[in-house]
Amino acid sequence: MALLAVTCSTVALGGQGPGESFPLVEAVECRPRGGLPNALAKLATGGEVRVAYIGGSITAANGWRPMTTRWLAQTYPDAKVVEINAAIGGTGSDLGVFRFRRDVLEHKPALVFIEFAVNDGGFAPDLILRTMEGMVRQARSQDSTIDICFVYTLTDGMVPTLAAGKFPRSASAMEKVADYYGIPSIHMGMEVVRLHKEGKLVLRAAPRTAEEKAALGDKIVFSADGVHPHAETGHKLYLEAIVRSFQKMRGVGTAGARPPLPPLTQGNYENARLVPVSRATMSAGWRRLDPQKDALAGRFSKYLPDLHVAAQAGESLSLRFRGTYVGFMDLLGPDCGQVVVSIDDGPPVMVARFDAYSTYHRIGSFAAGRDLPAGVHTVKVTLDGTPLDKAAILSRLNNRMDDPKRFEGLSWYVSQVMLIGDLE
Repeated sequence: MALLAVTCSTVALGGQGPGESFPLVEAVECRPRGGLPNALAKLATGGEVRVAYIGGSITAANGWRPMTTRWLAQTYPDAKVVEINAAIGGTGSDLGVFRFRRDVLEHKPALVFIEFAVNDGGFAPDLILRTMEGMVRQARSQDSTIDICFVYTLTDGMVPTLAAGKFPRSASAMEKVADYYGIPSIHMGMEVVRLHKEGKLVLRAAPRTAEEKAALGDKIVFSADGVHPHAETGHKLYLEAIVRSFQKMRGVGTAGARPPLPPLTQGNYENARLVPVSRATMSAGWRRLDPQKDALAGRFSKYLPDLHVAAQAGESLSLRFRGTYVGFMDLLGPDCGQVVVSIDDGPPVMVARFDAYSTYHRIGSFAAGRDLPAGVHTVKVTLDGTPLDKAAILSRLNNRMDDPKRFEGLSWYVSQVMLIGDLE
């Protein structure tokens, strides 16, 4: 049987066209647009104000997110600011739009920050338009008074584009959605770029010796890896951008409900949702992991509450659905392997659930089928028994197998079905 192979950890089977061009938007720190009038009014009035944050590892970190929450609480002392942390490291808007209802909207926030520009960096603009608009339309359909703010971060690889006065492609695509819906946006990294151009900031440094530290002088060290800011420097600069931008947005916009708008992008992911994988048909070898008894299930219970595992080659799950998209929210890790995915009469596709980062377990996802013809489809996922050279895979990022026993097995841990449509 000939198999197509997909090896990345958060993947979509079907063309994303990562090389397609898109007009880049002028780089500015803040575009207030319609502002945040409802959230700011609630903060000024007092009472409970729920603020949600969804994004990747930069938002998940102990950095700009909790700093912003503390700043809001200090700035508006009559309000009880409640933080909703819905960030998951290493994930983009392609998963975020499916979990947005459950992880954000169910908590009834007044304000939502959405941060995916870095992790969406390799996505096609068309996909970004559909996922970002999907989240906006989900929020507006539930409660049109919810205020949303797009926030953008950076990597050192994005700095040349920003220094030339343009947003990178991912943020430029997001700006199109923000323009259409009047959503304010903040690029938290513009001051980082300015300081770097002036020679006052180093984007990436990990000095170990006294000599290396002395060589940096009084320069600000933004991060150790060019992506994840240090809390005391990079995240502090991100917070300062939030503060300046909120000052610009005071008095902007009119509080109240917003009228519904027709979609900007046909096929946007407004109807994306998660369904527990327990609703699929499973072969006999599957086990549901009890988060009260299993350490792995307990660790991931917030986002993967219905975690199942199969460990033997040939074990499978299948489901029938009426819709256009199906995928899975799962784990990658040391004891994971690969699965074979088939939809209807299409060719089988091999999807790796072990990669060069898999020295630990982390949340991932993959699309088994997207942009499917409207109608009823059947998807089947089968554990593959082909041995993996895990040491070679890890070596791509200079990682090593510390304990070979941890890397035994070819398991698949899965919790949620990502669906646009309905199960049959």
